[in-house]
Amino acid sequence: MNVVDKGIEAVAAGAREYLTFRLGQEEYGIDILKVQEIRGYEAPTRIANAPPFIKGVINLRGTIVPIVDMRLRFACTQAEYNSLTVVIILNLRERVVGIVVDSVSDVMELAPEQVRVAPDIDSAIDAQCIRGLGSVGERMLILLDIERLMSGSDMGLAAA
Repeated sequence: MNVVDKGIEAVAAGAREYLTFRLGQEEYGIDILKVQEIRGYEAPTRIANAPPFIKGVINLRGTIVPIVDMRLRFACTQAEYNSLTVVIILNLRERVVGIVVDSVSDVMELAPEQVRVAPDIDSAIDAQCIRGLGSVGERMLILLDIERLMSGSDMGLAAA
């Protein structure tokens, strides 16, 4: 079986690709189809009275993009901005949003049998925004429904 056949078989089986990133010690995954691009971190222009996790906005080729620091959003300890800090630009329906993460790991393909239901526990993330937990060998990924997370009323982002 060649690579193309394996790819077609994976799609038929319902496998999905996730961009994985780190926030502190945790590793998260988001649907690769929501990712527009990955950029190095640049200080955004601050917006008055925005929630603390909204760092501000950047001008991305004529589009004003709000930047959300996921470390602050998930109540992680404050991390330093360094050469590994990146902004993942997301394309969510007709909205473009950037999220600041510690680092991007890689793109992983997960078959349905590699994804488990997340336990129902109190956390900084609404349980509705977690698609499940993906496991690849010893790695455990928290799979986010990034569109639902970014459209939550607590995000402070007005509807597009």
